[in-house]
Amino acid sequence: MRAMAINAFGGPEVLEALDLPEPQAGPGEVRIRVRAAAVNPTDVLLRTGGHAVRMVGVEPPFVPGMDAAGVIDQVGPGTGDRLAVGRRVIAMVPFTGPHGGAYAEQVVVPAAAVVAAPEGADFAEASTLLMNAATARLALDVLAVPGEGAVAVTGAAGAVGGYAVELAKADGLTVIADASPRDTDLVRGFGADHVVERGRGFPARVRELRPEGVAGLLDGSAQTTDVTPAIADGGALAELRGWPGPAERGIRVHPVMVSDVMFDTELLDRLRRQAEEGVLTLRVAEVLPAEEAVRAHRLLEAGGLRGRLVLDFS
Repeated sequence: MRAMAINAFGGPEVLEALDLPEPQAGPGEVRIRVRAAAVNPTDVLLRTGGHAVRMVGVEPPFVPGMDAAGVIDQVGPGTGDRLAVGRRVIAMVPFTGPHGGAYAEQVVVPAAAVVAAPEGADFAEASTLLMNAATARLALDVLAVPGEGAVAVTGAAGAVGGYAVELAKADGLTVIADASPRDTDLVRGFGADHVVERGRGFPARVRELRPEGVAGLLDGSAQTTDVTPAIADGGALAELRGWPGPAERGIRVHPVMVSDVMFDTELLDRLRRQAEEGVLTLRVAEVLPAEEAVRAHRLLEAGGLRGRLVLDFS
């Protein structure tokens, strides 16, 4: 089985094409013939050793990738009748586990982390949905801003930020989002009620619109303490990269870990339906052959992407 994997932590160049044993689906698992795997920042974290503490007892080679789209080609016992061989699916892949991640021709995944692929989406588009949309959904849920309240989103042009704007609007919230001048129309197209210039002046610009501050802020650009002045006293901040606070004025800080909802089949399937309904916009920056994973990681680290890079395993 062809996979893009690493035998040692390091820069993009440590990624290499390897021939690995074909995995077999066990109880409660399915095997997916991967057609597309999205490239996410957490894949870079795995490559550089940032997830090593979660991989005790797992031996290299390590296969990155948390988002897969493809076709089920094997079903293990005890999975029920929801999934079947030949079904087009998307999956959240627990890449730090013994089966490895999505950068492979075949991947074995717990059935709970697998749902049907959105109708009308090709494999590349479908692969960009679950990890980023689930992160945005979890962040909005922990913020718990009441209906008709206001939420702010930084990094709104990014993959998680864009989904956060769309999901917040679907929840009935007022959304204040940041954007550079070149991304203003893009972010407004996601449904943001107000788009303000990104950067250090963001909190002041939010306060001009909401003098009391917003009840919740999803920090998609990891600005941490720089954005807390935009939040009302006693409000909440969702952080995507593990920062736990503290913050002043009674602001609650919630580090968001998408692994907390990786096996929440109902949530994942609801995101699939919202993609089908057009609530969520699937965005592909570029599709690259799987063997160009090194280039994909370099492009991701260079920044400036709009949408996700996708590796083609078809």
